[in-house]
Amino acid sequence: MTACYGIGFPSERAEKAFQKVLSKASKKEQERILEWFDKLAVDPKPSGKSFKFLKGEVYVFQYLARYRIREGDWRLLYDIDEANKRVLLLALRRRGHHAYD
Repeated sequence: MTACYGIGFPSERAEKAFQKVLSKASKKEQERILEWFDKLAVDPKPSGKSFKFLKGEVYVFQYLARYRIREGDWRLLYDIDEANKRVLLLALRRRGHHAYD
């Protein structure tokens, strides 16, 4: 399958924050999280329990996160820009009561 969506960050600030949190994960967790980049490029709304449409309004750097991927104890929050065929990675957070704040 070929990628039909671009993967990126909405701003340099969001990318730096994402990378900082990613660096706190173990090497194995980092690899599994980064594998999602390729998967989301092919299918930004994958089937299965890992994918979830967020019901509440979760803002990250003034961007609305509409979706999340669960990978172990980590949550990857993102949005999809259908007009430009881009997946906007907004945040990576460890599971817990602050994951969706």
